[in-house]
Amino acid sequence: MNHRVKAEIRYGEHFTSAGQILRSALVSGPGIVWVTTFLLLPLVAIGVISFLSKGAYGWFEPPFTLYSYKRFVGFGLLGFDILYPIIILRSFVLGAATAFLCAAAAFPLAFFICGLKPRYKNVALTLVVIPLWTNLMIRTYAWQIILGPQSWLSHLAAALGLVPTGAGLFPSTLAVYIGMVCDFLPFLVLPLYASAEKLDWSIVEAAQDLGANAFNTFRHGILPQVMPGLAAGFILVLIPATGQFVIPDLLGGGKTVLLGNLIQQQFLQSRDWPFGAAIAFLTMGLSMAGLWLYVRLTACKGEETLL
Repeated sequence: MNHRVKAEIRYGEHFTSAGQILRSALVSGPGIVWVTTFLLLPLVAIGVISFLSKGAYGWFEPPFTLYSYKRFVGFGLLGFDILYPIIILRSFVLGAATAFLCAAAAFPLAFFICGLKPRYKNVALTLVVIPLWTNLMIRTYAWQIILGPQSWLSHLAAALGLVPTGAGLFPSTLAVYIGMVCDFLPFLVLPLYASAEKLDWSIVEAAQDLGANAFNTFRHGILPQVMPGLAAGFILVLIPATGQFVIPDLLGGGKTVLLGNLIQQQFLQSRDWPFGAAIAFLTMGLSMAGLWLYVRLTACKGEETLL
C-alpha cells in the first residue's frame, strides 16, 4: 500500500470521526446545554450557598462554614435540638406511608388492567394517567371541596359518628393521605403493570399444584416476578412524596411542618438562604442515595436470577 492510499485512509477516518462528533453535537448539544444551564449550574449554586453564612439582611456571605448542616441534623448554638430531625422523620414517614398505601391500591388495579382485553388496556391506562393532566393545585383544591363540611362524604362521616356534626373531613391527616395517594398512585401503577404484564403464570400454577395457599402463592410465585416494577414505583413515589408540601399544607391546614415547608420558609420567610440551601442539598442527596440503593438492589436481584 503506497503512501497516497494510506493518507487517503487516514483522511477518511478523520473526516468520519469529525462528522460523527459534529452530528453528536447537533443532536445532543442543545440537551446538554439545557441540562447544564437549568440543572447542573443551579445545583452547584445551591451547594455553594449552603456552605456560606447568613448575612445581616437575610442574604448569604462569607465565611464558608458547616453550621447550616450541623443545625439541620440537630446541633445548634444552644446545643442539640431535636426539632429538625423530627421534621426529617415526619417527612419520611409521610412518604413511606404514601408509598405503602399506593402499593396496596396499585396491586389490584394493575392486575385488573392486565386481565382486560387488549383493546381496553390502553383505555384503562389512559384513565390512570388522566389525573396527571390536571394541575396539582387544582386537584388539591378539588379535594378541599369534596372533603369540606358541606360535602356528602362529611355528612356521611358525621352520621356515622366519625366527625362532629357540621365539621368536615378537611383539614385532617386523613385528607392529606387521600390527596397524596390520589396524586402519586399512577407512578406506582404504571411500573407495576409493566412487570405484571410479563408475569409467568406457569410458576403460579406450579406453586398451587404443590399445595401452596393463597399467601404463599403470592409470596413465592407472584411477588418475586413483579418486584422490579414494585421497587421502581416505590422509589418513584417515596422520593417526591417525602418532599411534598403543597398537599399537606392545603389539606392538612398548614399545621405540620415537613421538609418542603421548611425549605419554603427559609427562602421566603426567614430569609436564611444558606440553611434552606443546605436542607435542599441534603434532601437531594437522600434522594440520590435512594436511587443508588434501588439500582444496587435490582442489580443484585438480576445477578441472583442469572445464577
